[in-house]
Amino acid sequence: MSSQSMPFDLELTLPLLAGLVAGLLIGIERGWNQRDQVRGMRVAGIRTFTLIGTMGALVSLVAQAISPVVAAVPLTGLVVVLVAMFLKDAGRTGSRDATTMVVALVTLALGLMAGAGHMAIAVAGAALTTFVLALRRQLHGLVRALSGDEVQAIARFAVLSLAVLPFLPDAQYGPYDAWNPFRLWLVVVLITGFSIAGYVANRVVGEKRGTIATALIGGAYSSTAVTAALATRLKAEESGPFATGIALASAVMYVRVILLTVVIAPVVTWPLVRLIGPAALVAFAAVAVTWRHEEEGRGAAGQLARKPFEFLPALIFLAAVAAASLLVAWAEAEYGEAGGGLSLFIAGSFDVDAAIVAFSALPPGAVGAPIAALALAGTVAVNMAFKTGIVVTTAGWQAARAATLALLSSTIVMLLLIGWEMVVLFG
Repeated sequence: MSSQSMPFDLELTLPLLAGLVAGLLIGIERGWNQRDQVRGMRVAGIRTFTLIGTMGALVSLVAQAISPVVAAVPLTGLVVVLVAMFLKDAGRTGSRDATTMVVALVTLALGLMAGAGHMAIAVAGAALTTFVLALRRQLHGLVRALSGDEVQAIARFAVLSLAVLPFLPDAQYGPYDAWNPFRLWLVVVLITGFSIAGYVANRVVGEKRGTIATALIGGAYSSTAVTAALATRLKAEESGPFATGIALASAVMYVRVILLTVVIAPVVTWPLVRLIGPAALVAFAAVAVTWRHEEEGRGAAGQLARKPFEFLPALIFLAAVAAASLLVAWAEAEYGEAGGGLSLFIAGSFDVDAAIVAFSALPPGAVGAPIAALALAGTVAVNMAFKTGIVVTTAGWQAARAATLALLSSTIVMLLLIGWEMVVLFG
C-alpha cells in the first residue's frame, strides 16, 4: 500500500503525538499539584496542558504546510488566553503565582519544537520540566537552608563552568604553544567542583563523623591540607580518628590522580595505574589497620574550616598550572622526551594535578606514556614523602607513629615499583 493511501501520515501524526505526550507529562504533575483545589478554581490541569502541547505541534505543522502567517493567528490567540487566565487567577486569589503561566508557555514551546520535527528534544524537555516541578518542596527547602556564602559559591561556579568554559578556544597558544585555554580552565572547574562537592558532603554528613568526612573530602581536593590540619590535632592529643583521617586522605588522593588522568590524559592512565595502583591498595589496607587499632576511632568530630568556594585560590591554581605547562613544553622543545619527563616531575612536586594537566597539554607523542607515567608516579611519591615529613615534624614521632607508618607503607611499595620501571626502561 502506498503512503498516499494510508489512513494517516506519519510525518504529521508523530509530531502531533510528541506534542500531546509532552503536554500530558507536564499536565499530570500540574493536575496532581492542584488536586486539592475546589473544582472550578483550578487554572489548568491535565487536559489543558495536553491540549496546549498538542496545539503547539499543530501550529508548527500549519506553519510548514500552509503559511507562518496563518499559524500565527491561533498561536497569538492561545498566548492571549494564557495571559488572560493568569491575570484572572491573580485577581481572584490576590496573589500572583506565575509558575502555571510560565509552565504553560514552556509546554507550548515544547509543542512547537515537536511540530518542527524535534520530537525527542520536546519529550525530553517535558520530562525534565516535570521533574523540576515535582521537586518543588525539596528545592524550596534547599533554598531556605542555603547561606549567603553558599549562594555566592553556586553563582561563581555557574559562571566558571557555564558562562566562561564553553566560550574558551580549544587550541594551543603562547610560547611553545604551551597553553590551551579550554583545558586549563576545565581543570579549574574540576578542582572548584571538588571543593563545592566536598563542602556539601560535609554538611550532609554533619560533625559527628566529621573527621572521616573531612579526610574523604580533602583527599579529593587537597590531601596535603588535610594532613597538616589533622597532624596539628594529633600533636594536641585530641580524641578522634586523626591518624585514620590522614591515611584515608592520601588513599583517596591515589584514586583522584588516576581519575584525573582518565578525564584529561587517558593515554597515561594504564602505565600510571601499574605504578601507583598497588600502592593505592596498600594505602586503603593501611587505613583499615589504622582504624582498627586507633584507640578512639569514633572520637571528636572534625570540620572543614573553609568557605565552599573562593575565587583567589582558583586563580592561583590556574597560574601554577600555566607555569607548569610552559615548563614542560620548554623542556620538551629544548631537551626532547627526557627533558619533558623531568619537567613533569619538577612541576608535579609542587602539585600532582598541575603535572597531569601539563602532560595533557603537550602535543601527542611529545613525551611517551611510560616516561610520563614514571614522572607522574615520582611526583606522587614526592608528595607522599612531603606529607610524611609534615606529620612527623608537626606531631612528633610518638603521636604520629600510626599515621607515619600508614603513609610510609604505600610510599615504599610505590618507590619499589618506580625503581623496577626505571631498570626496565633505562637498563
